[in-house]
Amino acid sequence: MSTTTIRVTRETRDILNEMAQRAGTTMQSIIDQALDLYRRQQMLSAINNAYAALSNDDEAWSDLEAERSEWDGTLSDGLEEI
Repeated sequence: MSTTTIRVTRETRDILNEMAQRAGTTMQSIIDQALDLYRRQQMLSAINNAYAALSNDDEAWSDLEAERSEWDGTLSDGLEEI
């Protein structure tokens, strides 16, 4: 894996160092995990915003509900319940 250098404040470096020591891992691992979590939060926020916008459009929301109803018919897919 290739690496690079980034500039952070001393305070940030100290926080990363403390977190890494407490977790028994590296500062790089803490940064990787934090970025992954942040990326996921941003994605979920964008999804939530898109659904909020969709719910404000009566025609689009109605189309979505109709599509969901069509998909509901595939839940059993002709299989017997267990």
